[in-house]
Amino acid sequence: YLMPGLAEMHGHMPGGDVEEMVMFLYVANGVTTVRGMLGQEGHRELRRKAAAGEIVAPTLYMAGPSFSGGSVTSPEQAARRVRTQKEQGWDLLKIHPGLTLPEYDALAMTAHEVGIRFGGHVPADVGLEHAISMGQETFDHLDGFIEYLNAFDESIDRSSLDELVTMVKAADAWVVPTLVLWDVGIIGRGNAQAMADFPEMRYWPKRNIPGVVEGVDGWVRRHAAGAQQAQADPEAADLWADNRLQVLKALSDGGVGILMGTDSPQIFSVPGFSLHREMQAMAEAGMSPYEILVSGTRAVGEYFRRSDTFGTVAVGRRADLILLNSNPLDGIGNVADRAGVMVRGRWFSESYIQERLEEIAERFSSD
Repeated sequence: YLMPGLAEMHGHMPGGDVEEMVMFLYVANGVTTVRGMLGQEGHRELRRKAAAGEIVAPTLYMAGPSFSGGSVTSPEQAARRVRTQKEQGWDLLKIHPGLTLPEYDALAMTAHEVGIRFGGHVPADVGLEHAISMGQETFDHLDGFIEYLNAFDESIDRSSLDELVTMVKAADAWVVPTLVLWDVGIIGRGNAQAMADFPEMRYWPKRNIPGVVEGVDGWVRRHAAGAQQAQADPEAADLWADNRLQVLKALSDGGVGILMGTDSPQIFSVPGFSLHREMQAMAEAGMSPYEILVSGTRAVGEYFRRSDTFGTVAVGRRADLILLNSNPLDGIGNVADRAGVMVRGRWFSESYIQERLEEIAERFSSD
């Protein structure tokens, strides 16, 4: 069974000596395109090396350093920062919380003027409806939708949800759900020790690498600190999580563009492997295997259609492919039953992938 390579539309690129390892973890799981959502020094060079085939890596699109309440001090400075990032060659702008409404508007208007995309969070002072009206293209995470519907601890009003879907669809906006990361890292559900024992944790450092990545032990501590609210009121936590699934299902059914993304590496989300857990969560929301596959392949190609050609198996497309032993339409878990992965025409057999993964596991076995 042949399918297009998958995309991670909300990934992060650690630096240091784990950089190439992280790139391989993506490829090992059939991820052939990554949109990095928090730029830092060295990321544009990493993008170049990936494109040149100097390292085994997906094709990379990179957001610059984020626009947030900590990095933006005025509308004028926001506009200058947009122009600077455009001149530096970043692919898009990353929105974080904390921007004032004038700062956000200056960012948006300047981005349209110079021709650079922007997406990410919805700042509280801006709100979802205004962000849509200003042309924000992607809404990463579902928190902006939950806030708009006042659905953190209340049941969703169906008529309000239907109006929301109509508004998002009319704007041709895209949604990157990141279901699993939010469920674990923000809502605080799940058993930390059970997640620390996931098989893929073998391929991640156990201890923090200062200034580079947080290790599995750090994830356990962070989950323990963040899980107190979920433990204090598990019914409210379950309702919040269930509302997110309901919103995603309504957006998908309403024809809104869904783009697969996990926000890895973050708490218990190992790059590449996290997409398989995200696909299972999307299935729990009621999306079909075909709809889930589209969100990580064809839909991403449509999002990048102005600058790239990929996302389907067709002549003239970028040769990013996954060869499977089982039909993914029979069950989304079959995407993990690989025979091999092709990245820009370069073939990696599953036996080679497993050899490289074992080398990575060995590196961290004594950590």
